[in-house]
Amino acid sequence: MDIPLLPDITVIFGLAVVVILVCHRFKIPALVGMLLTGVLCGPHGLGLVRSAHDVEILSEIGVILLLFTIGLELSLADLSRLRRPVFFGGSAQIALTWLFFFSVPFFLLNFSAGSCVLVGMLAALSSTAIVLKTLQERAEMEAPHGRVSLGILIFQDLLAVPMMLAVPLLAGRTIGFTNSIVFTVLKGALVLTLLVVLSRKLMPMLMLSIVRTRSRELFLLAALGICLAVSLLTASIGLSLSLGAFLAGLLLSGSDYRENIHEAVLPFKDVFTALFFISIGMLLNLSAASQHWLEILVATVLLLGVKALVAGAATRIIGYPTRTAVLVGLALCQVGEFSFILAQAGYDHGAISEHFYQKFLAASILTMVLAPFLIALAPRLARIVCRLTGAG
Repeated sequence: MDIPLLPDITVIFGLAVVVILVCHRFKIPALVGMLLTGVLCGPHGLGLVRSAHDVEILSEIGVILLLFTIGLELSLADLSRLRRPVFFGGSAQIALTWLFFFSVPFFLLNFSAGSCVLVGMLAALSSTAIVLKTLQERAEMEAPHGRVSLGILIFQDLLAVPMMLAVPLLAGRTIGFTNSIVFTVLKGALVLTLLVVLSRKLMPMLMLSIVRTRSRELFLLAALGICLAVSLLTASIGLSLSLGAFLAGLLLSGSDYRENIHEAVLPFKDVFTALFFISIGMLLNLSAASQHWLEILVATVLLLGVKALVAGAATRIIGYPTRTAVLVGLALCQVGEFSFILAQAGYDHGAISEHFYQKFLAASILTMVLAPFLIALAPRLARIVCRLTGAG
């Protein structure tokens, strides 16, 4: 039997083992090793992978399972308590970041207004997969900065849909933007209502019936089936797959069996999440980046510095102490994976040039590579900032 993707997956896993072993020896986070694996085996590196698009599709499952397990660790009551970070913290972070990165290309680079709006949106988003995976590994999801980071990331995921709908408009094409947004919001409200009803009425009975069979296979299939079904449901109304997976986790979070579900799903999540980070690394064109390394370095520093300050300021605005603000700022200072989708759409519609697109990709991936180091360094920097400012 010929399986076209099998040689590529074999190469990816084999190379990943070698790279991550080397990274472990030098105490470099495994996540960075995955990104480096993608750079090496991608079409712009050694060219070892022929079906990069197919690998990218598989990698999306990793993000879905990651968000599913995050949802399992929360509950609807926890989500209700996160409303201040979600709506006030998230809106402040998005608005302030967008304003800065709109102004720079508008006043200094002579970009069109539509292109500047898109650049602001690209910079405003952070990486849900990197932040939540790193905080999970550090057992910091329950800490104040973990909850605030999660809240702001949820708000970013909610805004990703109108941002995507706005891209053709920014390129000068009319698509009934207002009607699309209103329709999407109405469908989203309907789906959320349906999920709340299911979580309280149907889901406990369903899980009890499955557990009584004492079949581990049925239990796992049911959990994954619910995760994928809710993800597809949200995607069908214009929301993201990852947001649907998060909601599916919330659906099952009130179950007495959520720890069992988490344990069953964990191996699948780790494998597919690794593919996600490797697929991100495949996007980087090293030869093109090396020709503009100084501009890319400046852009990387600007993104990390401004985003850290803005996310920290948003955390202070909603009443959290300086230490939490520093930790949140450094957690959210990288560029998000959805920004790549927005950038591709902007390039396809002519809102940004290929030259800018390639430099943006390189700077964004560099912020992702640095993200685990910055999150690990954050507690030490927070102590220094608190000592210098006399704050808590």
